[in-house]
Amino acid sequence: MHLAYPAVLAALLFCTGIYGVLARRNAILVLMSVELMLNAVNLNLVAFDVWLRDTLHSGQALTLFVIAVAAAEIGIGLAIVLMVYRNRGTSDIDRLRDTAEAPDGTKTEATA
Repeated sequence: MHLAYPAVLAALLFCTGIYGVLARRNAILVLMSVELMLNAVNLNLVAFDVWLRDTLHSGQALTLFVIAVAAAEIGIGLAIVLMVYRNRGTSDIDRLRDTAEAPDGTKTEATA
């Protein structure tokens, strides 16, 4: 099998993930898009590991590490999103910007 097939598929998955991160307003969909991008990286790691015929299988070992980090990231991310949803009543990313400070360092009305 040629290396181009999984590389093109991974590029398409990564581009779809970038589009999801940039275009979506829902925090859960943004987290799913980040996971899609991580899976594209995992596909590239495994494909290059097979293509290079690495005896240590370092690409596959790094893939397992990325999967573990992604699982922890999604667990903590979902916990944060659920707490924000309980407090605010929405998981819209644009509405979460209301909690930020003003450019001059003073608190905004929502946080005062």
